[in-house]
Amino acid sequence: MTIVVTGATGHLGRLAIEHLLARGVAASSIVGVGRNVEKLAELAASGVGTAVVDYADAASLDAALAGAESLVLVSGSEVGHRVAQHGAVIDAAKRAGVGRIVYTSAPHATTSELVIAPEHKVTEELIAASGIPATILRNNWYHENYAATLPQVAATGVYVASTGEGRVASAARSDYAEAIAAVLTGDGHEGAVYELSGDTAWNGHEFAAAASEALGREVLYRSVTPEEHVQILADAGLDEGTAGFVIALDANIRAGLLAETDGSLARLIGHPTQPLVDYFRAQTVSA
Repeated sequence: MTIVVTGATGHLGRLAIEHLLARGVAASSIVGVGRNVEKLAELAASGVGTAVVDYADAASLDAALAGAESLVLVSGSEVGHRVAQHGAVIDAAKRAGVGRIVYTSAPHATTSELVIAPEHKVTEELIAASGIPATILRNNWYHENYAATLPQVAATGVYVASTGEGRVASAARSDYAEAIAAVLTGDGHEGAVYELSGDTAWNGHEFAAAASEALGREVLYRSVTPEEHVQILADAGLDEGTAGFVIALDANIRAGLLAETDGSLARLIGHPTQPLVDYFRAQTVSA
């Protein structure tokens, strides 16, 4: 069995490879692909096969996927370019005769109004059109998305958001990566679409409480209007595009689009997902 993992030089792809190895998959059966030559060299040192790819270079994709039985298509990080990049990988997978695809998508990607959903929706449609058997892992938010927020919260004692009472069922990136490994090493996942999320959905007040516990100081949640939030972000130096994305995402959270949690992720990986407070504690220890 040969498993090709795209985005292997990124956080999720690298963790997926680590979990595959932990589940007994031979390093020689894994090929990590990416664009960062130095990070690929680190992977190669562990015995994992590697390949440098450029999504715009079909020949590099063909070479990387030659002989692959399974493909982990980790969604790209370049918003606005994902459809073209993902499509290139899917086309190469079809040319190579890949037996199955595992794709990391977004919550309810085909029906959701979530700001990040459209590119994932098109990618899922491209996978379906390819005829390659697939498993779709629709990942909710990551704890790690708040890594840059925690130092600010620690300094000010205030968590500011325009999410209202909306909830987020986030989980640690490692838990989502372990789900990839579980699907690849388990049975019965072909054709499945999993809505993955953390065991607990938290709101702004609970975010502040978790931060308070981890930081050892009182943290309060300051709920602001979208208009107030825009000004706060502008004053902090965020460009208009980035600020607009944050406001749109907070509106999605306010509408409940990231609140769903049904335990699917914990069932796949065989243990509870990491609580937000434990992630925060780990961040304070490593800081």
